[in-house]
Amino acid sequence: MQRLLSERHWDHFYIPMDSKLATTSLLKKGYLDLPIPEGIDLVGEINRLKKEKNAVLMAHYYQDKSIQDLADYLGDSLYLAKAAERIEADVIVFAGVHFMAETAKIVNPSKKVLLPDLKAGCSLADSCPPDAFAAFKAKHPKAIVVTYINCSAAIKALSDIVCTSSNAVAVINSIPKDQEIIFAPDKNLGRYLIKETGRDMILWDGACVVHEAFSFDKIVALAKAHPKAKFIAHPESESQVLEIAHYIGSTSGLLSFVQNDTADTYIVGTEAGILHEMQKKVPHKTFIPAPVEDDTCACSECAFMKLNTLEKLYLCLEHEQPEIHLAPALMEAARKPIERMLAL
Repeated sequence: MQRLLSERHWDHFYIPMDSKLATTSLLKKGYLDLPIPEGIDLVGEINRLKKEKNAVLMAHYYQDKSIQDLADYLGDSLYLAKAAERIEADVIVFAGVHFMAETAKIVNPSKKVLLPDLKAGCSLADSCPPDAFAAFKAKHPKAIVVTYINCSAAIKALSDIVCTSSNAVAVINSIPKDQEIIFAPDKNLGRYLIKETGRDMILWDGACVVHEAFSFDKIVALAKAHPKAKFIAHPESESQVLEIAHYIGSTSGLLSFVQNDTADTYIVGTEAGILHEMQKKVPHKTFIPAPVEDDTCACSECAFMKLNTLEKLYLCLEHEQPEIHLAPALMEAARKPIERMLAL
C-alpha cells in the first residue's frame, strides 16, 4: 500500500565519511544495523541516554504506543513544530517521519536532530516532487502558495506560508479574499478547506494513502452496528467519508473532541496510533478504528511511521546517527513560511 521513499529525498541527508559506523549499511537501510546487547532493558537505556546526552524525544501520535509512552513531547504536527522551536536540549530525537524531523531542524538549525530510520517517509510528501511543483507554481505567478506541513523542506522553500490541519482554516482566512491561492500537497484537505472557507483554491493532486484507504461502505456498516457511536475523521480523508462524519478535525482536534464530547463510543477515521492516547485520556470510553478497503488490514496504519522501533531508537541515541542535515540556504528559505505560520 505504501510507496517506497524515492531516492530524491536522500539528497537532504549526509553521513560523515570519517564515522566509525558502518556507513554503507546506513545508506542502504536508512538506520543503524548494529547488534543490541542481549537482555538489554531498552526503555531504561533510552531514558539513561536521553539524560546523559541532554536529549529530548519528540514523538507523533501515530508512533507505536511503546514510543509514545517514552516521549518528552507527544503531539500532532503543529504542537511538535511549536515545541521544537523552544527546545533547549542539545539533541532532538524525532520519532515521526522525515518531514517532521526536517521541520525540527529548520526551526532549530543549531541542534543535532536525529531520526531513528531515515526511510520513515510520507506518502503525501512523496506525492509532491519539488521540480514538478515548481513548474506547477510557475503557471500561476500571482498565486500565494500555502502548503500543508506534510511536505519536504524543498516544497516548504517554494511556499509563502505553511499550515497544519489544526490551523489551516485560520491560515486561509488570513489571506485577502481577492488573492489567488495554490494549496498543496493534499487535495482532500484542500477540498475540505474550500468547503469551510468558501475560497476557490488551485489544488495540487496529492494525497495520503493512509487516509485514502478508509472504506465508505464499511464505515457505514460499522456505524449501523454501533448506532450510538459517533464517527470522527481527519480532513485528509476523502470527501465522501467526511460527509458522514459527526466531527472533522486534526489529530489533536480529534483527541480533544473525544475528551469533551458526551458519547461513549467513537469510530475513529485517522491513523490508528491515536487510539492509544485517546484510551489513556478517557479510559471509560470505547474507540473503534475505522475500517479500510483492504480486507487483510483491520485498521489504517502508516507503515512509514511504524518503521521507528525501540531498538532503532536506542541505537539512534547511543550512536547519535542517523542525523538530519539540510543545506543552510534550504533551511533559511523553508524557515520563512514556517515562521509566518507560527506568528499567525
